[in-house]
Amino acid sequence: MPAIDASYYTDPSCPWSWALEPNLRRLQVEFGDRIAIRPVMGGRAARFDDPQAQVAEWLDACDRSGMPFDPRLWLEAPPSGSHPACLATIAAGEQGAALQAAYLRRLREGLMCGRRTLDGLEALVAEAHAVPGLDAVRLRRDLGSSATVERFGEQLDATRAICGREALPTIVFGERAVRGFVPYDEWRAAALAAGAEPLGEPAPGIEQALRRFGTLATAEVAAACALPGPRARAELWRLALEWKVVAERRFTSALWRLAE
Repeated sequence: MPAIDASYYTDPSCPWSWALEPNLRRLQVEFGDRIAIRPVMGGRAARFDDPQAQVAEWLDACDRSGMPFDPRLWLEAPPSGSHPACLATIAAGEQGAALQAAYLRRLREGLMCGRRTLDGLEALVAEAHAVPGLDAVRLRRDLGSSATVERFGEQLDATRAICGREALPTIVFGERAVRGFVPYDEWRAAALAAGAEPLGEPAPGIEQALRRFGTLATAEVAAACALPGPRARAELWRLALEWKVVAERRFTSALWRLAE
């Protein structure tokens, strides 16, 4: 069965894209490779003129989604803009969709709750070293190429055509667009309308999900494993007491990973 293409108009620094990571995890679990998600870089801001003004929006996204956020980045060492991270994500895509997705996730974690500025070449290359399988030397080379800049320009044009003046994110299944921070059911309905078929498999256990995705916030565990929020938290802490998972504190919440 051919995969359904889904174009995801987003940005590494977009707080509402971070808020939708639970939707993304649930979509990946339910449909697997029957949906091919292609990130399109929307270039949220060439320059953040008032970085501290970002904090209120980011806290709102955190409050509504349950995803972790550390506002101290924007108070102490804010990134100058989001375009360098967009370019780096496009450069990572030269090494394959899976590595691009892993690198984009790494950038999101760094900007949203890792207090990493990520607006310069060395910082962006350093993040590549933390993604297994990603060639940091090649990313450095591709990041400096004119082809990457041209592709970013094309993606900016595509974002303007699809999103207009509306804020990121937008995901398009086939020809059906779903805009903004919405419940998972709206994503699912659009995917089904585009012809995607669920795998029909049971939701994974917590350890299985962490093995697949690497790190997950509590809200993502709840979504991926089909657990109510309180039960997801209880199960995670039970596994932590058994030394099977580790909670990495991230100011407002935590990111979870398998214990080594």
